[in-house]
Amino acid sequence: MTVTMKIWTGSSVPRVGMGCWAIGGPMKAGDLPTYYGAVDDDESRRALRLAYDLGARVFDTAANYGAGHSETLIGEEISRYDDAVIVTKFGYVVDEVDKTWGPYLVSPEGIRQTINDSRRRLRRDVIDLALLHINEFPAEEAEPIFEALVGLHEEGKIRAFGWSTDFIESARAFAHLPGFVAIENDYNVFTPAREVMALCEQDGFVSLSRLPLAMGLLTGKYRPDDKLAGDDIRAQNVSWLRFFKNGKPNAAYLDGIAAIRDLLQTGERTLAQGALGWILAKSPVALPVPGFKTEAQVRDNLGTLEKGPLPAAVMTEIDKVLKDFAVID
Repeated sequence: MTVTMKIWTGSSVPRVGMGCWAIGGPMKAGDLPTYYGAVDDDESRRALRLAYDLGARVFDTAANYGAGHSETLIGEEISRYDDAVIVTKFGYVVDEVDKTWGPYLVSPEGIRQTINDSRRRLRRDVIDLALLHINEFPAEEAEPIFEALVGLHEEGKIRAFGWSTDFIESARAFAHLPGFVAIENDYNVFTPAREVMALCEQDGFVSLSRLPLAMGLLTGKYRPDDKLAGDDIRAQNVSWLRFFKNGKPNAAYLDGIAAIRDLLQTGERTLAQGALGWILAKSPVALPVPGFKTEAQVRDNLGTLEKGPLPAAVMTEIDKVLKDFAVID
């Protein structure tokens, strides 16, 4: 079984893509580390090539992942393939030399420059999908941003556009524009994102599922006393971190995983494959983009395509177990 879906390019793609934040490597927002620790570029390149060979066709990155380094790796290893669909995001100043990013860069001229820089790094004349990367940007102030995107779309520099946001009013505000085709939002067994997913299903948008493995918790590799390295984003004290607190896995979520572990591992799935299979079963428009740094993680994640969605009976049981679970959004 290989699970596919038709996307805005007109082609059908496997319903598990590759999230390319982690392979970007070191980057900071000011003094705050915003990456997943050290990476090996040679391993990243092998993992990207393996992902394509195993069927992945959607590669999700951003201008600020590694301050452009993630895009550069994708440009070197993936862009040569015409059927590879590359998604990138914009919205911040990026310093490729100092490996820093921020503050916002959302003027029409700034957006155009960011998109052109991404095209250069990605080695693509046309970007398949460009997403506004600022989750919390006020919708009432975003009209000039989307006017600029419409212009880039009409010029043929981007094939389509959308917003990486979890806020339903933001998602709705510009969904009527020609060329708006996708929303990227948090979506996993602990984050059902009911309103955003309902909008995507109603209007036929692709939902690119970020954090589908809860920043790694849903791989099963973390224990309560595990301590993240100090340069890991998951060890930082930032308000939006839910799955890790004070540099350690959030015990409440570990309890939730324990409660549904056997259900997720139905049919000899790994825990990650079960978590991704939950997404595939829950919504027909969801396309999860789990992160990776190694070939082993690529094999595990893309093994989901053969296992397929979790069975309906298992989904019902998971719903029952998690019905009153405190950490569910």
